Amino acid sequence: MRIEILEKTNSEVRFLVEGAKTSFASALRRIMITEIPTMAIEWVDFRKNGSVLNDEIITSRLGLVPLTFDSKAYNLLSKCGCKGKGCSRCQVKLTLKKKGPCVVSSGDLKSNARDVNPVFDKIPIVELFEGQELEFESLAQLGIGRNHVKWQGAIVGYKNKPVVTIGRDVKPKAEYIEHCPVKILKINGNKLVVTDPLKCILCMQCVELSGGKIKVESEDDSFIFNVETASGLKPEEVVLRSAEILENKLNEFGKDLKKLK
Repeated sequence: MRIEILEKTNSEVRFLVEGAKTSFASALRRIMITEIPTMAIEWVDFRKNGSVLNDEIITSRLGLVPLTFDSKAYNLLSKCGCKGKGCSRCQVKLTLKKKGPCVVSSGDLKSNARDVNPVFDKIPIVELFEGQELEFESLAQLGIGRNHVKWQGAIVGYKNKPVVTIGRDVKPKAEYIEHCPVKILKINGNKLVVTDPLKCILCMQCVELSGGKIKVESEDDSFIFNVETASGLKPEEVVLRSAEILENKLNEFGKDLKKLK
């Protein structure tokens, strides 16, 4: 198996995996979305809520605010040494106290842990008008996306690696370039060439226009992943932790198989 990073930013990573099966790609994607522990607000205790939104709506919005956290410092509540009672190793308190008129945003949350804070400060929660107040205490804890979308680790998609072949008898026409939605075709001298075949989205428009003289195929054992973090984890952390989880699952499966002998 060969892996190549194609693009990388603070929030996204795009990489190529060659020599893998579809089942592997599907399992890796599913784990990145649903099984990586991330931090999110789970409980909210309201002291005052004079806003136009009821407690449940505000709680839902708070839960969807992505939080930064040290993945090595916290445990899932079910696996913590406190046995689910709640402690500094599995829960973090965030408080808020605001009086209108103002727009309450994620940046107004005050955390009792340095490493746990909103990823973005300007996520709007609710608008308070003159005389309205909002005050609450909340508890954030680790969870997985399979239990609730607020713990989803990332937004992940993949496609088979495209292979674009231009026949020798293809005349360089401007219509090929105009109809390509990702603009990867260009005329170089007297030839039509592909600038970046990996960006092809397999729309087949060039194939139809050329009457099949341009071929667009996909490699069954190669995949291009697009991973955008939806949590406090970096995109590369999401990928690495997913690989670790998949490896652990396979090891456990192997141990269970040996028990059947």
